[in-house]
Amino acid sequence: MTSHIEYTGNLHCELTHLLSGIRVETDAPPDNQGKGEAFSPTDLCATSLAACMLTTMAIRIRDRGISIDGARAEITKIMAADPRRIRRIEVRLFMPKNNYSEADKKLLVHIADTCPVALSLHPELEQAVEFVW
Repeated sequence: MTSHIEYTGNLHCELTHLLSGIRVETDAPPDNQGKGEAFSPTDLCATSLAACMLTTMAIRIRDRGISIDGARAEITKIMAADPRRIRRIEVRLFMPKNNYSEADKKLLVHIADTCPVALSLHPELEQAVEFVW
């Protein structure tokens, strides 16, 4: 098993990562009866996309002797109705100043576009990714 989830009431769940014991709480989003007191499940999905991009880029680019320590991302999730689902995830990746070559930039963009979460999301879910070098 990877994780355990307990519904704790009031539209909240507590998620436990079994290997580390780290816990995360979720709440329904304000536009769907929640109070926005924590990540919603769809917030986690959108955020996981950017976390996967950064993690996968760090793994692959370090083989070239390049660190992306300090890279950060801003994520915007846009919902659709009927059926209610994530329609678009906007990821803005801010890369640390490293004098990247054009080949390095091309590789990093490819890695982000093909990270496991990106490839696992439904093809109708639009992924808009912007790099800020």
